[in-house]
Amino acid sequence: MRRGSVLPILVAVLWAGDDTLITFNDDGGWCWFQDERVLWHRGRLIIGSVAAGVYDPARRGDVEILVYEPASGRKTLIELHDRLQVDDHNAPALLVRPDGRILAVYAKHGTENRFYYRITAHPHDPTRWDPERSFTPSESSRITYSNLHYLEKERRLYNFFRGLDDTFKPSYAYSPDYGQNWVRGNVLIQVPGPFRHRPYVRYASNNRDEIHFFYTEGHPRNYDNSAYHAYYHRGNLYRSDGTLIGSLDRGLQQPAEGTRLFAGDADNVAWVSDIHLDDQGRPYVAYSVQKGGAGLPEKEHGQDHRYRYARWTGDRWLDFEVAYAGTRLYVGENDYTGNIALDPGDPTTVYISTNAHPRIGKPLISAADRLRHWEIFRGRTPDGGRSWEWTPLTRDSKADNIRPLVPYPDKERTAVLWLRGTYTTYTNYALEVVGLIQRRGAGHKRR
Repeated sequence: MRRGSVLPILVAVLWAGDDTLITFNDDGGWCWFQDERVLWHRGRLIIGSVAAGVYDPARRGDVEILVYEPASGRKTLIELHDRLQVDDHNAPALLVRPDGRILAVYAKHGTENRFYYRITAHPHDPTRWDPERSFTPSESSRITYSNLHYLEKERRLYNFFRGLDDTFKPSYAYSPDYGQNWVRGNVLIQVPGPFRHRPYVRYASNNRDEIHFFYTEGHPRNYDNSAYHAYYHRGNLYRSDGTLIGSLDRGLQQPAEGTRLFAGDADNVAWVSDIHLDDQGRPYVAYSVQKGGAGLPEKEHGQDHRYRYARWTGDRWLDFEVAYAGTRLYVGENDYTGNIALDPGDPTTVYISTNAHPRIGKPLISAADRLRHWEIFRGRTPDGGRSWEWTPLTRDSKADNIRPLVPYPDKERTAVLWLRGTYTTYTNYALEVVGLIQRRGAGHKRR
């Protein structure tokens, strides 16, 4: 589909209840280290993804925006970049600027020294975009991911990405004019040593004066990760309790300068999944842990993952195991799970993708085809994360359901989206972007 085309409305009735499962985009994938991938804006859902060319070879590697209007069911597909690269890491990050125009930023997976960006031509119209531009922080940069945060108190927009100066490290650039022009920043997290470890980071902001970081030491394939938190406020970085670390320009000189909330080891290897802030500005996080890999050959890794949830009380982190996450998605990425997503409008709710029963770990075998599939569950906690009640949103599927996400709700509606289909590798997938939309208050806690 080309720019401005309207996709047919494709819906299927969910297995239970009166919710309707919506197919937003028939060909799209995303990683989980760029955000926001989905936005609500003035009653419309704006969804970023990368097409694999499953049905239309001309879309292969297209970076796309799908605009969905719940009132009519109308879908408009916009191409941001034609055939950039078939790689789910290239999904765009989206942000609504203070002037109502929308910014999209995206990059190849570490093979170029620039990120690309486009801005909508008019406020509040996500269907028309100005021409693409790019920014090169340095000639030696090798960039991937984008995470956009605007701080009102600074009147500055940040893009956190990986790969400034070919460091393989979390880095940032900033814009003084809502993303029209960019200035290079510095490396956010250093990892001393001869091996080029690459910390993985999830970001959250209060949109005023703070940005929070939830991160690891490296890729879990290369390091027995712990999980850490730090935050930025008015030029400086701080530990969870407010202890000063140093300036943003200096960055973290090692991961352990932040606050460790989970201690990893060879049998408990962490990877971060999501972070948001509650009504008091306190972070709550979700992540996965690969269990029992010590001493095993690599091909046997990734058979037992667990999801965990932690929240900052104001003086300490409370951390809990919440569910069985099942097995790896494929050999070689032994820490790829179906993933866990927080609800940014409700800290008591999470969504998980798992091919195991959340409470007991028993494999989920579909009655539809007798195969094991990843299914989506909603979890709710009545006691701050100590215990969870699980409701299946899918079951007995004929395809896998992975990588859920929950966009910030608008005034009337909330949504949960995920990818459904076949995921072979991050450059080989046949997935649809699907999900559920509910009116706020329909089983959803108001903030």
